[in-house]
Amino acid sequence: RACSHSQPAFCATAAVAAAPAAAPAAAAAARARARPVGGRKIMMVFGPPGAGKGTIAPQLSEAYGIPQLSTGDMLRSAVAEGTPIGLQAKDVMARGGLVPDDLVVSIIRERIRSEDCVPGFLLDGFPRTSVQAQLLDSMLKETADRVGCVLALVVPDEALRIRICGRWVHKASGRSYHVTRAPPRSLRPGDAPSPTTMLDDESGEPLMQRPDDTEEALGKRLKAYHDETAPILRHYEPTGVVCRADADCMPQDMWDRVKDVVKF
Repeated sequence: RACSHSQPAFCATAAVAAAPAAAPAAAAAARARARPVGGRKIMMVFGPPGAGKGTIAPQLSEAYGIPQLSTGDMLRSAVAEGTPIGLQAKDVMARGGLVPDDLVVSIIRERIRSEDCVPGFLLDGFPRTSVQAQLLDSMLKETADRVGCVLALVVPDEALRIRICGRWVHKASGRSYHVTRAPPRSLRPGDAPSPTTMLDDESGEPLMQRPDDTEEALGKRLKAYHDETAPILRHYEPTGVVCRADADCMPQDMWDRVKDVVKF
């Protein structure tokens, strides 16, 4: 009911009551309008399996104060929240199809409007093809943004073979060990690694090797990585944002290798 001049007290009370409800929405809108256009720190990290992306990405995220965005997590979140884009993706997946590139880019567009992405963000798992890179670039141009750093972790294939084929895990907890880099206490000098000699430090249960941590599987994964990633690096090379870091080192030494090559 409209307020009348004969009910000043009611009008004031209504206005005061409505203010708290409206304030959060108004504040959010004001923050969105105030966000700077362009200038965000936008990163990607590439590296073959076992290169250490899982080690360095969280460190970069913390160092630069930007969230690490996984396309898989964003997709699942959009579906769970029932957003219009998420419902489209859910429909595609329900039919057993692959979510099209333009829909993935739309999900990223929606996610990077969030407050935590104002300083920038680190993309994890995207793009995987040069076509996806072009779609991403076009989307970023809408806000005068661009990819500012493409970090490529470089590790010789032989070093990766040693890393990956020496990896053993505790299935129940996910704890990871390595024959030479992080052996369990049960592996004594001279022992051959086996379920008998590779035991979890905490539970004493036998460790296992994942099916894709074999030399045959690794060869296929490395070929797929090189075939997939090389075109993306070629796409970004002309813009001067690609930087390479020698990641043939122990995990605790990786940050020192990376921090000096990352430039914005």
